[in-house]
Amino acid sequence: MQNADLDLQIKTLPDTPGVYQFFDKTQQVIYVGKAKNLKKRVSSYFSKTHENGKTRVLVKKIASIEHIVVLSETDALLLENNLIKKYKPRYNVLLKDDKTYPWICIKKEPFPRVFITRKVLKDGSDYYGPYTSVRTLRALISLIRDLYTLRTCAYDLSSKNIHGGKYKVCLEYHIKNCKGPCEGLQKEADYLEDIKAIQNILKGNFRSSLTHFNSLMMSYADKMEFEEAQKIKEKIDLLANYQAKSTVVNPSINNVDVFSIVSDETMGYVNFFKVNNGAIVQSHTIEIKKKLEETDKELLTLAIIELRQRFNSKSTEIYTPFELNLGSDIKITVPKTGDKKRIVELSQRNARYFRQERLKQIKIVDPDRHVNRIMAQMKKDLRLPEEPRHIECFDNSNIQGTNPVASCVVFKNGKPSKKDYRKFHIKTVIGPDDFGSMEEVIFRRYKRLLSEGESLPQLIVIDGGKGQLSSALKSLDVLGLRKKISIIGIAKRLEEIYYPGDSIPLYLDKKSETLKIIQQLRNEAHRFAITFHRNLRSKGALETELSSIPGIGKQSVLDLLKKFKSVKRVRAASLADLEEIIGKSRATKVYSYYHTKRT
Repeated sequence: MQNADLDLQIKTLPDTPGVYQFFDKTQQVIYVGKAKNLKKRVSSYFSKTHENGKTRVLVKKIASIEHIVVLSETDALLLENNLIKKYKPRYNVLLKDDKTYPWICIKKEPFPRVFITRKVLKDGSDYYGPYTSVRTLRALISLIRDLYTLRTCAYDLSSKNIHGGKYKVCLEYHIKNCKGPCEGLQKEADYLEDIKAIQNILKGNFRSSLTHFNSLMMSYADKMEFEEAQKIKEKIDLLANYQAKSTVVNPSINNVDVFSIVSDETMGYVNFFKVNNGAIVQSHTIEIKKKLEETDKELLTLAIIELRQRFNSKSTEIYTPFELNLGSDIKITVPKTGDKKRIVELSQRNARYFRQERLKQIKIVDPDRHVNRIMAQMKKDLRLPEEPRHIECFDNSNIQGTNPVASCVVFKNGKPSKKDYRKFHIKTVIGPDDFGSMEEVIFRRYKRLLSEGESLPQLIVIDGGKGQLSSALKSLDVLGLRKKISIIGIAKRLEEIYYPGDSIPLYLDKKSETLKIIQQLRNEAHRFAITFHRNLRSKGALETELSSIPGIGKQSVLDLLKKFKSVKRVRAASLADLEEIIGKSRATKVYSYYHTKRT
């Protein structure tokens, strides 16, 4: 029951957009949220039973509420993001990023310098970035310096200093890396034309620079100045090559942000592209830890607001894989076909690759976290009441009804536990009856575990469809385990997952880790059963052929098979060849046995 003061606060909340803050009894902010309608949203926390345990704990800890009314949903999003960063509430997703990313600065000064910096000052200079890849940034700066001759010195090149002869040209001028503006050898207007072209390149607009260089090259060629024309052609090739690497979509896609997300049970991975004139000028992927079972829409909304602030984006249009509401100031586009669709798919591919790399790293440095994540994912994917830390999988094997056997393989924490594998001779079933064999094996396995007081698995996997699953259920019913152990069947053809009493199968994503573990279980059970069956057949063949020859002992049989590799080759061997292995007396018995049989 909530206290009277809290109840009064909820009843008096306004029906307007805004941001709410939950406080605990120590007056610490434990959660910040946004709402189209403050009263409805906050009331929902207290008017229903929440399935998620963390949400139930959050509600119990709420001692008081504060709210801030705003004019629009966009304002609510921005305010929510700022308050989360300020207070770092325990139950909010927090997008951490302690890195200081580099920018390209075009300094506000006479004859502006172009350089890399990690400090963004409010000095009127133009800053482009930030760039998450220093390698990409250095390649871009190198391209700019190859295309345009810029000064690198920090001199104050005011008109007064230049005309007063305060500076002299340095080595950079003599090796043709600078045109000597410090001595007035380059006009500022010409220099600023180059700066304008550089600004276009940094915005992803290569067209004007290519047009300018092409015009200049033709001009030199018309004047027969072919050496200068060749230099310009090399610049065109440099620029065209860089543009080809950068351009991934239709050049008409201009000044657009692209966001996508992939997620699992515990984490979300959001990729961000900034696109200008068909070129990706920025790319970044972040990892988000879920706190209250947030949906992909909630995570992506939060990430978009944060990343746009972090990367200083002013784009008015955003491409996403599904509909979002970020207010009236931002247009959300969900592309269905063409280049726009492909750029969103590329973003999603980047998010997936990032996730794969992170999972590989976690598997190495934090295996417990890796196991916990997979178990949580399997519980969700397979709709289980608890995490399947202990799984057992069964398979039958018989060929034309001979030597019917079954196998049980055991996985613990998602990995094979080979010491717990078991194999079974089928005792009560005659002929090739997979259903009867499965019923027998399940009964024998779990009757023994119960009698020995051993732990039971959380999940049983049956290699087969509805028929084998029904047979296994009969034994669980007899043992009283139907409600204590979850059980599923996996059919081979289309990897359908069957549940008791449900004729419609579940189809898991072909790339999901849950399906991969189920397939690994099934394949391991099949391998183990086939190996057992093959060994029985080999043993039977050995016993009926060589071991049945009077006067031929076990060692002689082993010696013959070691030399000839098979009973068939022993049968075809000459008397002399047999004598070399087991002596004249026993060789005569073996040779006579097969010779007599042939006749």
